[in-house]
Amino acid sequence: MTALSKLALVALVDPSQTRRDEVGKALMSMYRLQTYADPSHALAAFKVTLPDVLLVDDGVTSGHGADFIKLLHQDEVLRGIPVVFVSHGPEERARGAAQRAGTDKVLVKPYRRSTLVACVSGILNEKVEERWEHLPELQKKALKGTVETFNRISDVIATGEPLPFGVVTDSCKPLVDAINNNDFKSIMDGVKYHDNYSYAHSMRVATLLSLFGRAAGIRGKLQEILAGGGLLHDAGKMSIPHEVLNKPGRLDEAEFAVMKSHVTHTVQFLDACEDIHPSVRIIASQHHEKIDGSGYPNGLKDGELNELARMAAIVDVFSALTDRRVYKPPMDPVEALNLMSGQMKNHLDQHRVGLFREMLLDAVV
Repeated sequence: MTALSKLALVALVDPSQTRRDEVGKALMSMYRLQTYADPSHALAAFKVTLPDVLLVDDGVTSGHGADFIKLLHQDEVLRGIPVVFVSHGPEERARGAAQRAGTDKVLVKPYRRSTLVACVSGILNEKVEERWEHLPELQKKALKGTVETFNRISDVIATGEPLPFGVVTDSCKPLVDAINNNDFKSIMDGVKYHDNYSYAHSMRVATLLSLFGRAAGIRGKLQEILAGGGLLHDAGKMSIPHEVLNKPGRLDEAEFAVMKSHVTHTVQFLDACEDIHPSVRIIASQHHEKIDGSGYPNGLKDGELNELARMAAIVDVFSALTDRRVYKPPMDPVEALNLMSGQMKNHLDQHRVGLFREMLLDAVV
């Protein structure tokens, strides 16, 4: 996908309304989704718009989902759609049926939400993540470990199953090591075209926040905690529909209320995690607060804002401005920094903006 292409379209053909709803809930913040109970309706829709990924349940056409996949492969245009066969176990039987139908991609029911996310994201990011394999071991480990951890977050949101914070910091340790070796630019480049925007943004925030922390004298375990806070700071956005999360224009009042709720969702997620560090909760709960009190969710201002939250707000804004989005190209870093010290001068801690500028221009730009 290019920087200004549309969000990937995922299609699901499944006779069960419950499963269609579950898949929609799992993927709603990441992709456009079309679901079909009737395979004939799906075929007609695919003739108009090809999905980027297709999930076919084995309950289609009276328990012969594999036959539907074979039918797709008879069409010269439709045969190019990446298809995932969704089937009951055992896994060996499901994989055999999928291969006979002409696909090697399988989801075995019941599956975790993170397994679904990882499957779809893995297909869409196959070329991006293949390039990770050619990176030095430290950078490769940083990317592969953090994306795996990020995918696990969806399980916590879906089930309340706790995620030990040690898992997060362990996945961030190679990132911190790369930063301290001044060899992290390939990590930033590695997420640049990843189609999971929430992961890409969070990884950039984790990297820049850890780098900012190092410039401020933070080292060792605390630096890993900063990186973990960056990775988790927007976890609640997985509960926000993509129509709001990725809307090109200005959000209306109702949409903005939904968007702001991601902070509450994130804090609830963190409270369900084991041994969460207080600094991570502060970063998540305060990174949208502003010096002049106009931020959210609590309208904190000036002296009420934690030092780490001030740093996180700067990093989050810079990353958002310079991120690639489906509706905008990335802003030039220097232009973003000038905006942060100009129009946003009452929103961000300007002393720390200056420190961030100095650190960033030396290390990244």
